[in-house]
Amino acid sequence: MKSLVTLAGIAGIAAPIVAAPTIAKADPDGHKFYVRAGAAVIKPLSQSREMELADVDGPASLAVQNGPIAGSGSTVSSAALPAMIVGYQITPRWSVEAVLGLPFTVKFEATGTLANESIAPTALGIPTGVGPLGPQLGEAKAAPPVVTAVYRLHEGRVTPIVGIGASVLFAYDAHATNPMLTAVSQPDMTISPAPGVVFQTGLDAMLTKHIYARLDVKFIAGMLARAEVHHVQVETPGLPLFDTVEVGTAKMSVWVNPLIIQAGIGTNF
Repeated sequence: MKSLVTLAGIAGIAAPIVAAPTIAKADPDGHKFYVRAGAAVIKPLSQSREMELADVDGPASLAVQNGPIAGSGSTVSSAALPAMIVGYQITPRWSVEAVLGLPFTVKFEATGTLANESIAPTALGIPTGVGPLGPQLGEAKAAPPVVTAVYRLHEGRVTPIVGIGASVLFAYDAHATNPMLTAVSQPDMTISPAPGVVFQTGLDAMLTKHIYARLDVKFIAGMLARAEVHHVQVETPGLPLFDTVEVGTAKMSVWVNPLIIQAGIGTNF
């Protein structure tokens, strides 16, 4: 009888232990928004194709031809602007981030023979009086939204991150600024949207319990900006029969490939 009581007592104690359910705790770091506000520097690592002329007709065909201008090129200027990283933490390691910033000015600049030599020095052997363009070409306002998937390599007070995503350069209010191109009339300038692939790395540091700092570097590859300037007219002081000549359309293709260095401070919520 004593043995039975003892076994019953043991069973009575053990039964609740075996039957007790396992309760999973919610991850306090998951599903969380965060913001890092500061500034960004955009440095294009640009390369370009030769500028091309198209729609050349009439008197202009006596001096220039359709096709690329040998030795010509163009670049895109750097920019600095206020910018903010806004993110949503899906899991403790994975997040989705977007970069928000004010539109900034993109300046297209001429290089090589386009800047230093006349594109139409003579017509039928007669000097046209058309000089070099110089470095200035045109400018536009740009807004390149950037979205990336971000992975935290480990958790700690200083957390390294890597990411990959996409961006598209949208440009508006494009216009020529070169004095020679605008002396007769303002030509029409258009810039097509330019997509690219984003590669990201950086550090997220906990300064206090609620304040974080971010140093972030992104490289956007494959971003090809295509710009066209239509109805280009230039003065030809060396040709008495023609005060001005319409050259046609100038086409520029620049691999922008910007490097974006961004720093900010913010919080999670």
